[in-house]
Amino acid sequence: MAPNLDPYNREITYLRVSVTDRCNLQCVYCMPIQDLKLLDHSNILSYEEILEVIRMGVDLGVRKVRLTGGEPLLRSNFVNFVESVNRIPKIEDMSLTTNGVLLQDMAEPLFEAGLRRINVSLDTLDPLKYRKITRRDSFDAVWKGLQVAEAVGFSPIKVNVVAIRGLNDDELRQFAHLSMQRPFHVRFIEYMPIGQNSNWGPEKHISSDEIRSKLETLGSLHKIPHAIHDGPAERYRFESAAGEIGFISAMSHHFCPSCNRLRLTADGRLRPCLFADDEVDIKSTLRNGGGQEDLKEVFQEAIARKPRRHHAEILVRGQSARPMSTIGG
Repeated sequence: MAPNLDPYNREITYLRVSVTDRCNLQCVYCMPIQDLKLLDHSNILSYEEILEVIRMGVDLGVRKVRLTGGEPLLRSNFVNFVESVNRIPKIEDMSLTTNGVLLQDMAEPLFEAGLRRINVSLDTLDPLKYRKITRRDSFDAVWKGLQVAEAVGFSPIKVNVVAIRGLNDDELRQFAHLSMQRPFHVRFIEYMPIGQNSNWGPEKHISSDEIRSKLETLGSLHKIPHAIHDGPAERYRFESAAGEIGFISAMSHHFCPSCNRLRLTADGRLRPCLFADDEVDIKSTLRNGGGQEDLKEVFQEAIARKPRRHHAEILVRGQSARPMSTIGG
């Protein structure tokens, strides 16, 4: 059996890497106001340790790496780290998820370091609503960051929109228009029950089917076939649009049968499933003198513990107590 096959014959080729739990926003669905416990610096993996885990993953078949946070651009020397990841042989796809607040100053250095694909989290196009969602006045900085990233040459630029009923569901068509006017891939993500204090509730959930039906009043959506390193989004395009529309339906149409990923948290845990707090400690092996074979065993243990499917449902909170900011977006 291939070393990166899980018990359900899924090939694990994708590693999402959180480099920090810090963030310069405090989004209502991601980072709680109360009882937020940030990691002590000594508990966060060093860049050297993260690179060792990535290299081990690549040896076992990982070909796609996404860098996340918290907000990854907050961590010092991040551009140099990106350059180091880019030099690892056999990585075929490297990308970044950011909230975009610091992007206008960092887009060009990141591009020069070898990064080509970015996802920017932006849940509203209204500056006042942005403040309500993020508890910060940073909309203008994010919008400028998107423009700079486009000018520098990033492609694709994906705009991640968590759709929440009663909060931003009145902007769905406006975001769709954005994909017509700019070469952005606007991706609508179903609101997920991650973390005990995420403010999630079933009454706030909007299914991808409902979102799509609202968007189809603007015109026909044409299906785009999956590419080799695509994530779970179902991709569409309006006629003559500059960009794309994507739907990520983790709740209403879960994509567990094709899940090909592990997550590495900033504190050195390999997480087989986003929705469950079952994790495998790889930091202890790194810091207690474990060799390559020891690391390989830990990595393969995480693969072996991937569940068949998640158990978060629209009417049930699920099994994840960790807030999203400590897991990695």
